[in-house]
Amino acid sequence: MSTWLITGGAGYIGAHVVRSLRAAGLDAVVIDDLSHGLRHRVPDDVPFVQARLQDRGALASAIREYEITGVIHLAALKAAGESVEMPLEYYGENVGGMIELLAVMRDQGVRNFVYSSSAAVYGTPADNPVNESSPLVPENPYGETKVVGEWLARDAGVAWDLSWVALRYFNVAGAGADDLGDNSVNNLIPMVFAALDEGRSPKIFGDDYPTPDGTCIRDYIHVADLADAHVAAARLCEDTQAAEVFNVGRGQGSSVREVMDVVSAAIGRDVNAEVAPRRPGDPPATFAETTKARAGLGWEASRDLTDMVTSAWRAHTLNG
Repeated sequence: MSTWLITGGAGYIGAHVVRSLRAAGLDAVVIDDLSHGLRHRVPDDVPFVQARLQDRGALASAIREYEITGVIHLAALKAAGESVEMPLEYYGENVGGMIELLAVMRDQGVRNFVYSSSAAVYGTPADNPVNESSPLVPENPYGETKVVGEWLARDAGVAWDLSWVALRYFNVAGAGADDLGDNSVNNLIPMVFAALDEGRSPKIFGDDYPTPDGTCIRDYIHVADLADAHVAAARLCEDTQAAEVFNVGRGQGSSVREVMDVVSAAIGRDVNAEVAPRRPGDPPATFAETTKARAGLGWEASRDLTDMVTSAWRAHTLNG
């Protein structure tokens, strides 16, 4: 029987992964320090351990007690802008925490590993869609830590036969259930909702980019589709000696103005977005090539931008 330990399983993405794993017949155990996660997101019948990854004793005890066969590693600091101001904290948490986790996995004989990576590893791509063999040129410490994490997984695979998959997320949005909305202050759709709640006009940072409508283009992926990709990755680790990296996106870009239009349609009124100056470091366009994920994972996204926005708005209005 497979039992997967989900680090950061009380977070926005982690909670969706837990539910997808269980729906697929895999047992889940959550470890989270609740610095960003919410305890109520973890179902009552899912074992929960409150601890930091740097607590080797707690990690080892959880792995032994629940007979863990694989780890899905989501716990991390993830705000790109903040990472520029706090590089030591980001390296300490994202790289240091992963080193502690992998060391305990090695000592306890856990050989299956799914790693939460990011499209931030690409920086500003020279061409779109960006594929898994594109150069890795991260532009902030957050992206750098995700590259190092991939290196650590790869090197562990060579050193002690870790079976691993890294998933490079694009822009995650939506809600797979009404109680699992995104409470991040750094993601576009929650930022729009927060502005509306406060009676402000949401901001579009720059409308003079070399794109069809002048605003930045990103690849938005529904969090429920992303969670299903983790199940496929876990199966691949169990069934093969995996050493793979996959983009997880829809393979098409949506501009910031298009997102604003979809939000307006979802809430039944114009959000009256206002244009603000560009933010430093925002690439004009980034979207994924997803052929490898379809072939290697047997997975592809099934939900569109309207699904993301309407589900997010419902979760937001029901839960605040």
